[in-house]
Amino acid sequence: MERDKIIVRTSVIGILVNLILVAFKATIGIMVNSIAITLDAVNNLTDALSSIITIIGTKLAGKAPEKKHPYGYGRIEYFSSVIISIIVLLAGITALEESVPKIFNPVLADYTFVSIFIIAVAVVVKFLLGRYVKGKGKEINSQSLVASGSDALFDAILSLSTVVAAIISLIWNISLEGILGTIIAFVIIKAAIEMLSEALSSMIGTRVDSEITDKLKDKISEFDEVLGVYDLTLHNYGPTQLMGSVHVELRDDLTAKEIHKLTRSILYSVYEEFGIILTVGIYASNTDSEETREIKESLNEIIAKYPEILQMHGFYMDDDLNLITFDLIIDFDANRAEVKEKVLKEIQDKYPNYQFDALLDADYSD
Repeated sequence: MERDKIIVRTSVIGILVNLILVAFKATIGIMVNSIAITLDAVNNLTDALSSIITIIGTKLAGKAPEKKHPYGYGRIEYFSSVIISIIVLLAGITALEESVPKIFNPVLADYTFVSIFIIAVAVVVKFLLGRYVKGKGKEINSQSLVASGSDALFDAILSLSTVVAAIISLIWNISLEGILGTIIAFVIIKAAIEMLSEALSSMIGTRVDSEITDKLKDKISEFDEVLGVYDLTLHNYGPTQLMGSVHVELRDDLTAKEIHKLTRSILYSVYEEFGIILTVGIYASNTDSEETREIKESLNEIIAKYPEILQMHGFYMDDDLNLITFDLIIDFDANRAEVKEKVLKEIQDKYPNYQFDALLDADYSD
């Protein structure tokens, strides 16, 4: 897969650059007795390790589906992100333990203009690496690469602060090593927690980006027979593998053959443009009669009194059973069952000759 090749290639570049930076920074940190520069070198080492884990995760995630795991192994990328986050978190905690004592027992580092210049060059290199890795991650929708790139950009800023502290130490003989090391440690810990939170959210299942759902609904609405698009749900089995389902509202006089042809066309069209496997269900629409339109209008007026109701759809009257069914999407924060019962009671009281039944839908996507 081309995406996997890009991730591996980008990660290898990250590993090589970070190892070079580790060698430079560790050497200078030891030579000038700087805890901040030494910790910066350790941080670069964890970045290299993160890139290695990204490569391993990408290779495992690319395994083909089989009977035991029919949806493939794409979610392994999220596990690799969790491992990377934990490694960064441990590095931040270690940095904190090393730096805090230096605040109370400062040791003046022996900086030279040459060492400061080398660190400044490393800042530029790290900044360029961060932009490159993050850009590639966004381009191919790789959470691991985006996280690595963002971390590298943070490192560049922190390394820049190390340069500033070195200049202050060189000119005024003031040691900021402990304070700076503590600040770096806290920034690393904060970034690690944010990375971990994002990875865990992806594993649990997050709301699909409205930009994707809007494009999907627009695409499906292009078919003349489609009167409405509802209940779009998407399940993520890795950054590049989405499966889901959707309901389309159609006239109830279409034949099974016409519906089959239409839903197949929608399925193929969506997969060709978005690479998403979508199961298409239908809602039948029969609001041709004046009485049906009147009941639907009354129902909409009742629903309008409840701001927690986000949408009503799937309205259908079964003349044989005198049964009217519809779906309600109610905000997650509301007492959904209670709101549903209130709506049913109001519409039932107004039209006692009919039976009403509502299905509670969830607000899965915009």
